[in-house]
Amino acid sequence: MSRTGKKKKKWPWIVGGIGIVFLGILIYGLLVFKGFTDTVKEIHEPIDRVVSDKRVEPVVFEQQEPFSVLVLGVDERADDAGRSDTMIVMTVNPATKSTKMVSIPRDTYTEIVGKGVKDKLNHAYAFGGIEMSMNSVEGLLDIPIDYVVQVNMDSFKDIVDAVGGIEVTNTLDFKVGNDSFPKGQLSLNGEQALAFVRMRYEDPRGDFGRQDRQKQVIQAVMREGASINSLVNHKSIFGAIGNNVKTNMTFDEMTDVQSKYRDAFGQVDQLYVKEGQGEKMNGIYYYMMNDAELEAITGELKAHLELK
Repeated sequence: MSRTGKKKKKWPWIVGGIGIVFLGILIYGLLVFKGFTDTVKEIHEPIDRVVSDKRVEPVVFEQQEPFSVLVLGVDERADDAGRSDTMIVMTVNPATKSTKMVSIPRDTYTEIVGKGVKDKLNHAYAFGGIEMSMNSVEGLLDIPIDYVVQVNMDSFKDIVDAVGGIEVTNTLDFKVGNDSFPKGQLSLNGEQALAFVRMRYEDPRGDFGRQDRQKQVIQAVMREGASINSLVNHKSIFGAIGNNVKTNMTFDEMTDVQSKYRDAFGQVDQLYVKEGQGEKMNGIYYYMMNDAELEAITGELKAHLELK
């Protein structure tokens, strides 16, 4: 695990899961139309571009064309613009009824598009906000980024609480602070779920064990969020999203996703960045992508987006 994992909290699977939960809520959101439309007004934040430079025309949802989403987990700070500590790219293809998801290491050394320098990818948000982040991720992966979902890092525990807590199966006895996590079936609230997925150093499998716990929590949140019982709590769920999520997706686009793409969220295929290595330049740590692995990931995402 890179040194940055020790310095900063990183919850890539969590934030990716929040992005999926956000999209999944569209599936039943129209059943509580008023709350849904009010939430859309809160979270909609347009950006200053009509279409990605890597597309000729915008995605047409009526024709069920595949599209991509960048999920940014932002650590907001009072004294500066903040950092996008987590970056997840998801591609959604209704024809294959699948979604692909890849987490990009925040310290990835790449061109910051629009800034004219190479730096850590997460600095793009500090330099130029959402749009510079989108452009820089496009430059790295060589695919269009059609939509963006910005998530406040604190929103994870709020969403767990909003769906009424979750059930997980724990395979390792451990303790985090005042919270104990014995083996077996556990019921977790938001704070406990956050502690459950943050533990890494006591796990003999290191970050791989943590990722398994994170994915289990994501699946539990999705399961609870899609349940009939959660309809009773729709105000709390919409409130958690409205307070912590921003997106350039419009109301009409959301309703199109709800009606035409819902099956694509049933299968989520994980792509992994793991062959790169850390390197110091001028005393600063960077993550250097493995060229062959990056090419393979780019090719798979392009194919999923049905791009040449």
